[in-house]
Amino acid sequence: MRYVPTSPWLRASLVVPLLAVIGALLWWRGPDWNVVYHAFDLVNWAWVAFALGLNLVSVLFRAVAWQLTINQALEPPQPRFHQVFSAFSVGLLGNAVLPGRIGELARVAVLRRHVPRGRGSSGALVGTVFAHRLFDLFPALLLILYVIATAKVPHWAATSLLVVSIIGGALFTIAVVTARRHHRPLDTAHSVRRLLAMARQGLAVLRSPLPALGAILLQCAGWFMQLLAVYVAMRAFDIHAPLPAAALVLLLMNVATIFPLWPGNIGLLQAAVALPLVRYGVPYSTGFAYALVLQVIEMSVGVGVGLIFLAREGLSFATLRDMPEADEISVDEDFEETHPPERGRARARVPG
Repeated sequence: MRYVPTSPWLRASLVVPLLAVIGALLWWRGPDWNVVYHAFDLVNWAWVAFALGLNLVSVLFRAVAWQLTINQALEPPQPRFHQVFSAFSVGLLGNAVLPGRIGELARVAVLRRHVPRGRGSSGALVGTVFAHRLFDLFPALLLILYVIATAKVPHWAATSLLVVSIIGGALFTIAVVTARRHHRPLDTAHSVRRLLAMARQGLAVLRSPLPALGAILLQCAGWFMQLLAVYVAMRAFDIHAPLPAAALVLLLMNVATIFPLWPGNIGLLQAAVALPLVRYGVPYSTGFAYALVLQVIEMSVGVGVGLIFLAREGLSFATLRDMPEADEISVDEDFEETHPPERGRARARVPG
């Protein structure tokens, strides 16, 4: 169970110094802020709007991929697409504004309100999130190969990409072997074993080649839309770097946000984008400003759509912040199996 400080003064005492240090480092070792400011003078906002649309299409593709994964892990009746998309959007909101990628569990908590309880469905949903993220390995590896073959990759980035590729390949191999083993019921009390059992249940899609292929292709399509959004956003800043440069930017953006050290990893992400663009003749300060807009484009889709569906689900931001952890989700389900709710209450649901 995670510890979350309840006192606002204690939270402020933890967050404010960290933000102050980050701000000081950005001001001291950051770009020429005057150039960054004036880089926005000639931005073509029509290209920015186009990039926003491409990111929204990317979200749609990825939500459909998650639904394919869910359909293989859950027995009928299965959630409809609008319910899956609603939960996925709330998860994007959680990942954008809360630390620790809590959005991955937030989408499970939202979607389990729309599926029958008491048959291991909550644990299976946690597993589908793991499987859905695992399918990101395929477009990520394709992007790495494309970048290494075509882009001007800095030496520090090449080492990082090699390590990520090796780890990704090992994870997928382990997942395939695990998926083909007969999984045990989610009745163990040990948290690690419980989480492994959930992951194995969610990886059921790997035992069915066609749905697995469909999910992988949809994830690839989602990444391709993101690549086009990065490329189009370059045009907004009159950056005429080739498509391989956009692929390098997208790849390094994902590497920079794997571990959320602070909200959005602001500053770190911008440096990861601006430094390699220098090799393409883009001034560091201009690249930094471009990375700021790029992060806003990425976050605005998740935050905007997520807030709409958060309200539609009848939830508040405080509820999102207090979402349970994976093992807590399974414990809640075990309680429901032994203490079934009254029929009248079981059918009660927030309107919308």
